[in-house]
Amino acid sequence: MRSIFNKKQLILLSFIIAAALFRLFPHLPNVTPITAMALFSGAYFTNKAYAYILPLLAMFLSDLFLGFSGITLFVYAAFVLVSYIGFKSKKMSIKNILLSSISFFIITNFGVWLLGYPKTLTGLAECYTLAIPFFRNSLIGDFFFAGVLYFGFEFVSKKYLKVA
Repeated sequence: MRSIFNKKQLILLSFIIAAALFRLFPHLPNVTPITAMALFSGAYFTNKAYAYILPLLAMFLSDLFLGFSGITLFVYAAFVLVSYIGFKSKKMSIKNILLSSISFFIITNFGVWLLGYPKTLTGLAECYTLAIPFFRNSLIGDFFFAGVLYFGFEFVSKKYLKVA
C-alpha cells in the first residue's frame, strides 16, 4: 500500500509532532513552539492541505490534554495566518518569524480583549499593554523554536533525504 506521505513529508510531520509534544512539558509562559511550528509547516510542506491541517491537528491533539480556552478560535485563526505566511514565502526568515509573532500577538490578544475587557479604546489599549510581557516571551520562543526547526530539518534533510 502506498503511503499518503513521502519521506520528506514524514520527516516534516515528525518535526510538527515533536513541537506539539513540547507544549505538554513544563516551560516558561508563552515560550512555546506553536508559532514557529505553523510557520515551519507553511514554509516546508508543498501540499497546501498538509501545510494548514497538520499543525492545526497537532495543536488540537495537544489541546485535548492542555485544555481549550475562550480564545482558542483566535489562536487557531492566528495559526492559519502564520501557516499562510510560511506557505506564501516558502522560507523561515527573521522577517517572517517577526511578522508571524506580531500577527499571532494581534489576533490572539484581540480575542482576549473581546472576551475579557471593556469594549472601549481604553480597554483595548489596556489589553495589549498588559500582554507585552507575554509577547516578549513569545518572541523568545518563536525565534528559538524557528531556529531549532529550521536547522534541525536542514540537518536531517542532508542526512536522510540526500539533499546537497
